[in-house]
Amino acid sequence: MAFYLVEYLRVRIPMNTRFLLAGMLAIMTSLVSMGQESAKRGQAQFAQTCGFCHGPDANGGAEGPNLMRSMLVRHDENGNLIGPVIRDGRPTKGMPPIPLNNTQIADVVAFLHMRLKESDLRSPRRPRDYALKLLLTGDAARGKAFFNGAGGCSKCHSPSGDLAGIANKYPPADLQARFLYPSGIEKTATVTTASGQRFKGDLFYSDAFRIAIKDSGGWYHSWSHSEVKVEIHDPLAAHLELLPKYTDAAMHDMFAYLETLK
Repeated sequence: MAFYLVEYLRVRIPMNTRFLLAGMLAIMTSLVSMGQESAKRGQAQFAQTCGFCHGPDANGGAEGPNLMRSMLVRHDENGNLIGPVIRDGRPTKGMPPIPLNNTQIADVVAFLHMRLKESDLRSPRRPRDYALKLLLTGDAARGKAFFNGAGGCSKCHSPSGDLAGIANKYPPADLQARFLYPSGIEKTATVTTASGQRFKGDLFYSDAFRIAIKDSGGWYHSWSHSEVKVEIHDPLAAHLELLPKYTDAAMHDMFAYLETLK
């Protein structure tokens, strides 16, 4: 059967297409190899500069937490979250800045992502069971106290209202991402002209010079910033302000509390 399939493809696919596919396959193979080499270098770099605290395999050490359970590491994309932590450290948590160059940081990021994949391969068959086993390490009671107290979450959300049954609506990893990095809610703006006329709508565009909105009727309006007064409302501002204030423990406590809302 395999022989006939190969012969079919050889006959049916034009020669130039076959060369293109071969080239693409070679590029993909090369990229995979480069990624593996980067992760290998990152493993050595991580063991040298980070291993004492986080363990040589990032599973936790004498001082640092298990990075396989870190929400920041799990939601990192190409170093956008891990990189700043390496460069700037976390002084309030006792982590100093690490003097690595961009290539070394990229290698460490590649290693941590490789470790996540390896960790995921050892998960139970059901993704939900795995995600809960990995992520559900916090205390729901502390999470509830944070929700109603220091976090200020109860000012906008209600466990019997918009959050009712939320743990059944999303898989654990998605639920975690939604409360840490919410998206899909647009900013709105109210623009007041010099004559006192007010326009409200979704924020379409804004920079140092111009402001544009789309009103409820679908009409587009644009002004120079110097000619109007503008009030911008960002429904997600509180989430963004809270993110740098979270401790790792508070993140896991909040997740544990949200998992009780079924």
